[in-house]
Amino acid sequence: MTIAQKIVAAPAASPFGVAELEPVIARIAARAEAPGRRAEDVRADVESLRSAGFGTFRLPASEGGAGAKIPDLIGVVIALAEVDSNLPHVLRNHFLFVEKAQRSKASPKFARWLDEVRAGRLFGLGASETGIQNIGAGGGNTVVRPEGSGFVLDGVKYYSTGNAFADYIYVNARTPEGVPVAAVVPRKREGVSVLDDWDGIGQELTASGTTTFSGVKLSAHEVIVQAEEEAPVPHDATLAQLYLTSIVTGILKAVARDAAGLIRSRGRNFYHATAARPAEDPQLQEALGRIASAAYVAEAAVLRAAEALDGAIETARAGAPDAALFEEAARRAAQSKVVLDGLALDAASRLFDVGGASAATRRAGLDRHWRNIRTLASHNPVAYKARALGRQLLDGTPLPAAAFF
Repeated sequence: MTIAQKIVAAPAASPFGVAELEPVIARIAARAEAPGRRAEDVRADVESLRSAGFGTFRLPASEGGAGAKIPDLIGVVIALAEVDSNLPHVLRNHFLFVEKAQRSKASPKFARWLDEVRAGRLFGLGASETGIQNIGAGGGNTVVRPEGSGFVLDGVKYYSTGNAFADYIYVNARTPEGVPVAAVVPRKREGVSVLDDWDGIGQELTASGTTTFSGVKLSAHEVIVQAEEEAPVPHDATLAQLYLTSIVTGILKAVARDAAGLIRSRGRNFYHATAARPAEDPQLQEALGRIASAAYVAEAAVLRAAEALDGAIETARAGAPDAALFEEAARRAAQSKVVLDGLALDAASRLFDVGGASAATRRAGLDRHWRNIRTLASHNPVAYKARALGRQLLDGTPLPAAAFF
């Protein structure tokens, strides 16, 4: 069976998707339109999504979830990002944890944490550290050491998006002997400090700051020996990367929406323009058409990648990960990002071409689209992905399989 046949043969997308969450998203959109959006507003919206059961979206219906497929999840991510790109970003690490736990549920420890997901708990992540180790290569200085009948966790994690909104934090660490482990830590446990010190130019309300663990006491069930209890899959980072590109896609749809609104709202045009009213100006109509077309292509690309990833993940959940399907999904996700980052940044700049000088006011806040796209795109530079794709096409070199690809 070819890769294309395997993808076509994958289970159809579930009926539980954006439509069921539309009332919640509509209420969030109404609130998001108010000026001066703050972290408290994002928190309230996260709680609305939690109450709607969004945290269990990817769990099978037979296990208390919505039974949603990856294209369903990506569709909701796009819809939420069009409203406020901070929201889906805050929840990204939760869904990454759910995927890891679902495929590893043969482990009693992961099965226990899936019970917490079903109970409505949200999970964050402690992964990135500063230092000299290469980004995505693993390692780090966060340590879990035995003490008495339990363990103690010490370390500092950066760029810990969403931890301020989480009930538990999944922390990558090592033992004093260097064995890779993870700890699942309640966010409010003594010794855990989550700082809102993220000072990025975009995604400002994601609480992507520093998380510090100082002498945090752990029970045995809260420590996971990754080599023994996690079920690995090829190209494990594909969902993480595709999720970010899907947020960019949602922002791009917001750019198209705002561009149309700007043109409609303008009552005057330049004296040397091709029409007196902006809405009747063929040049502005063309510019809007190009922005809208970029948004369409972006959504089509990420959903096509999501289809491949869904088929791959289904094989992992069945206990036999299909390496070829996972690589195809990684390729599609990477190709989407390589093209869409540039399309989105260009569209966010063209927004000011159709809006005139009044679009550049702080009051309008339209610069947030470019800043948010630029920040998301910087998570993983396009150049390295494009090179890996080109080299694979030339000589068959496998795509990178570790984090950040």
